[in-house]
Amino acid sequence: MKILQTVEKIPGGLMVVPLVLGMLTNSFFPSLLNIGQFTTALFKTGGFTILSLFIFCAGSQIKINEARLPLTKGLSLTLLKLILGSALGLLCAYLYGPMGIFGLSPLAMVAAMSNTNAGVYAALSDAYGDESDRGAVSVVSLNEGPFFTLLAFGISGISVIPLTDFLGILIPLILGFILGNLDADIRAFLRPGQKLTIPFFAFPIGAGMHIETLIKAGLSGVILGILTMVITGLLGYLIMNKIFARRGPPILSGAFIGTTAGNAVATPAAMALIDPTWGPYAQMATAQVAASVIITALCMPLIVSWLNKRHQNKRPT
Repeated sequence: MKILQTVEKIPGGLMVVPLVLGMLTNSFFPSLLNIGQFTTALFKTGGFTILSLFIFCAGSQIKINEARLPLTKGLSLTLLKLILGSALGLLCAYLYGPMGIFGLSPLAMVAAMSNTNAGVYAALSDAYGDESDRGAVSVVSLNEGPFFTLLAFGISGISVIPLTDFLGILIPLILGFILGNLDADIRAFLRPGQKLTIPFFAFPIGAGMHIETLIKAGLSGVILGILTMVITGLLGYLIMNKIFARRGPPILSGAFIGTTAGNAVATPAAMALIDPTWGPYAQMATAQVAASVIITALCMPLIVSWLNKRHQNKRPT
């Protein structure tokens, strides 16, 4: 059976397939994930640990003499995601208040649209990107989580900026970067970790979701997912090509950020703890963000695959 080849034929399959399997397992057989300490750690609670290992391995592959382009791309993608993802939600909060519009809370909009799913980015950069795109994942990973969401609300005077979250992501990246540049053998040793770890953190992320979240969020969750892909993914793709592809081949990495990070699901609850005025909206916002996580993880790889084929068809034979 050629399971791996079949999975890799699916756009972003190394991320999407384990994520869906984790969600289905948690929805229909949740007790399987709590059998024992080691099983639970690997398939239920260890997602962030393995993702941290991925960031460490990715950092080790950034060569100091070749770091300029990956860092430039990574910073550009991170800023694009923050600006594009936060602008609509903050504008909605300014115009309509915490209730938002069309059933979408500004809390859900900023939480979902300003956080990139680093796992999906990693899978897409491995399939459709170049070395600079894969190197940029270390910087892009900085906006997976509540830090930049809280930063956006903090700039508008709503929340406190948690610097520890920022430092917590930087440390594995910096350590990997240092070791990879001190010893080429260590860099070669850690290189397979970039790809190997993807399905192992994807499954636990999926295991934190439930099919009912899609039903609960309803149409508003679907709209949020579409907005995330269009505003941060497709618009990010167009802007990145304006910046980097003036004389070279098309840049697909701008579309890689059109997703919602899995741990963004916890952001509404965190905001409600910081500012109780968001409490009444946190539960629905959580469901909407979860819906956006699933929708963008499933659909954005298909969009990237279509963009890639579109460019290939335009290439002269």
